[in-house]
Amino acid sequence: MKKTPSQPAKSKSLVDRLPSFLFPRLSGMALVAIMIAVLLTGLLIVPVLQVVYVAFLDPNSGALTLNNFRDFFGSSLFRESFWNSFYVSAMSVIFATMIALPLAYITTRFNFAGSVIIQSLGFIPLIMPPFVGAVAMQLIFGRNGTVNLLLRDNFGITLPFMDGLNGVILVQSIHYFPFILINLSTALRNIDRSMEEAAQNLGSSGMRLFRRIVFPLAAPGYIAGAVLVFIKVFDDLGTPLLLNVNNMLAPQAFLRITSIGISDPMGYVISFILVAFSIFSLWVSFLFMRGKDYSTVQKGGGGLAKRDLSTGEKWLAYGAVTLILIFVLSPHIGLLLLAFGTIWSFAPLPDGYTMQNFVTMWETSGTYIKNTVLYAGLAALADVIIGTAIAYIVLRTKLVGRKMLDYMSTASLAVPGVVLGIGYLRLFHGVNVPFSDQPMASWWVIIALALMIRRLPYAVRACMAALQQVSVSLEEAAENMGADKASSIRRIVIPLMTGGILAGFVTSFATAAVELSATIMLVSSNSDAPLSYGIYQFMQTPSGRGAGAALGIVAVVIVGLGTYASQLFIERDKKMKSTNQEH
Repeated sequence: MKKTPSQPAKSKSLVDRLPSFLFPRLSGMALVAIMIAVLLTGLLIVPVLQVVYVAFLDPNSGALTLNNFRDFFGSSLFRESFWNSFYVSAMSVIFATMIALPLAYITTRFNFAGSVIIQSLGFIPLIMPPFVGAVAMQLIFGRNGTVNLLLRDNFGITLPFMDGLNGVILVQSIHYFPFILINLSTALRNIDRSMEEAAQNLGSSGMRLFRRIVFPLAAPGYIAGAVLVFIKVFDDLGTPLLLNVNNMLAPQAFLRITSIGISDPMGYVISFILVAFSIFSLWVSFLFMRGKDYSTVQKGGGGLAKRDLSTGEKWLAYGAVTLILIFVLSPHIGLLLLAFGTIWSFAPLPDGYTMQNFVTMWETSGTYIKNTVLYAGLAALADVIIGTAIAYIVLRTKLVGRKMLDYMSTASLAVPGVVLGIGYLRLFHGVNVPFSDQPMASWWVIIALALMIRRLPYAVRACMAALQQVSVSLEEAAENMGADKASSIRRIVIPLMTGGILAGFVTSFATAAVELSATIMLVSSNSDAPLSYGIYQFMQTPSGRGAGAALGIVAVVIVGLGTYASQLFIERDKKMKSTNQEH
């Protein structure tokens, strides 16, 4: 019998010779997941851990210690700052609730003409970053502002709307109340109508019905919005700085690092407390909701039973809604007046109007705008690339630990911008840019990376929502026709996710363009500064406020157009998918 000549054995590489448990073969998706995990660890987890570590570090001996925290609570300034931050956050939640609750209840409970417009106008304050409207609010509600001048001339009184912490509470309440409005309105629409009807049959009505039945059933939506308001206000840096209120935690962390230096332990202790308190707030809200059942009997719940208003009730409701909307839109009105005004001081309105502020802004802010487009554009592009990959790995694969990518990408929501900025300063302190003598901490790329991490959750959520609407059967059909995994993703999945990806890009870009808390820590010169830093610089002097307001208008337009464009992309994507399903 003729023997078949044996094939020469292929030489094995070093990797092939290693045992599989030492060097397992990884799929392409696993490699992508590992690279994303490494990136998020290096740009989010490590900087935050660096801040936490230094907070417990003795600056002299280098040993771990609790003395830094003892010094913090032993200082009257820091204790006052802590309680002020807590007080401002709590009061902002209360005042935001007083604004949001009537709007949400009236527009969901009654047959109310224009309810959609009212809800839309109620969301507008989110378009303006709070620090942008802070100075405009001073000119309207300050001690010598429009309202107090009119009160003084007509009634001989003034009210401390904007004095000290009151100003921060007022600005933050107006800016962040839409978080409560959005979540509470959704919760009210999802209440099971039969529960309300059962309570009415048992004799409950009016405020008793609202207090005992309606509001408790809407509690999940309210708590979600209230916690967001509390955390956002507690961590905010720009508004207290522009209002010259420095006895709060975030401003103290900024001032300690920028005035005393990167080695000052108090800045890190304050940063640790900011992060810990944000996490603690989320945990408390979880405890509050745990063990309670808010489910409805029927899908969607049917919403509250809407009823018609009498003529008197209509006038009362429209009057209340109009007053609330004028109040919450006052920062935008003030910003417009300041941007077009000549001189506005000790007068209800500017002395005259001009376009010179916009001319000055364009002549001096070209670098700010160019840098913003570059930084926010790169950050948004990276966000949607990473967000698409995370969405696919989490929803379409069975990789071990894939949920951790979602948790890690979302964790940046709990990390204040000032903390991330301090972490980057510490992490890259003493390290030079490759092939250069420039310190990496002052490199513009670090600003873009900070913006990317800060806005990544928005892109991830948008990409996940888009991918959830793409049927896995389309991908399987492509693979059955011979396409490999990479081709099916590139030619089937991503084109069908286009609407969500574009919405994520626009949202990330628009919000990154007005980020101040992180960028203010990382800007080393005006030539590298973005738009938000430019507004902050302009607003420091009375002579620059007009140009600063004009630049603020640019920021509002960017965020507004971005929000509108993202909604257009989402709606267009939904229509295209519904049309395809019909065919």
